[in-house]
Amino acid sequence: MESIEHRTVNVNGINMHVAEKGKGPVILFLHGFPELWYTWRHQLVAFADLGYRAVAPDLRGYGDTDAPAEVASYTCFHVVGDLVALIESLGVESVFLVAHDWGAMIGWYLCLFRPDLVKAYVCLSVPFRPRHPKMKPIPTMRAFFGDDYYMCRFQDPGMEDEIAKYGSEAVLKKILTDRKPGPPCLPKENPFGVSPEYSKLPSWLSQDDLKYYSTKFDQKGFTGGLNYYRALDLNWELTAAWTGAKVKVAVKFVVGELDLVYTTPGMKEYVHGGGFKKDVPMLDEDVIVMEGAAHFINQERAQETNSHIHNFINKF
Repeated sequence: MESIEHRTVNVNGINMHVAEKGKGPVILFLHGFPELWYTWRHQLVAFADLGYRAVAPDLRGYGDTDAPAEVASYTCFHVVGDLVALIESLGVESVFLVAHDWGAMIGWYLCLFRPDLVKAYVCLSVPFRPRHPKMKPIPTMRAFFGDDYYMCRFQDPGMEDEIAKYGSEAVLKKILTDRKPGPPCLPKENPFGVSPEYSKLPSWLSQDDLKYYSTKFDQKGFTGGLNYYRALDLNWELTAAWTGAKVKVAVKFVVGELDLVYTTPGMKEYVHGGGFKKDVPMLDEDVIVMEGAAHFINQERAQETNSHIHNFINKF
């Protein structure tokens, strides 16, 4: 870990913290919520050893990267703009892309808007979802899953105060170790209570790891990360021109069997029933479902995840 290099780059009007290791073809790793570059610690070391230049930024709003206050500064155009400028700063024409959770959603936008910059994309956890011209995201989710559905609850400007009541460490522990399949809900009476079976940390997440995350979130707060959710409806409005657009990049999809996204009603049918392949024509037919794994597979099953990533990008 000590050999990972850290620097700050000015991209798209913000200062972005970047962690990197190695020399060779660039692999760009994009983290999700509530994470940091640190979620890729195992991948940075492993892929540097395999002859790649592994690069993992803190996305805008997170860690040591600037966090503009306004929700409107977190649209897909802003975040993809950050990545386009970051790729240019690396001095390469294109990158291998690996992304998870919100990073995966941003990864899909990067592939849609600038396919010329992506050699191949390994997507973890969140499949592409085409824009539905008549279904605005948050009202649709509210209708399907109710007001307590986490994406709906994150719209609440009081969410930061709720998180503060429990403390960063308890909230991060709850989210990172939760293995309950299906759409996550945050009941108002006890949204971040840790159930007894998760009182101990899993083998893949040490107290030091948790401390690193919680220290950064104590410093930065959660507003930046929550603003990605709060910009969902705005993204839907701004991307009307991409209705019906297909992703023209080679893609590998890897997901945990217990993943909260994969086990959301309708998702397995989309992933395995032909819908995903129709929207992403260059999707690798062999979708990887990791038995017994949950959402944070790049940490929970680091070595196995690394094998799947390497096996795919090695073809290009």
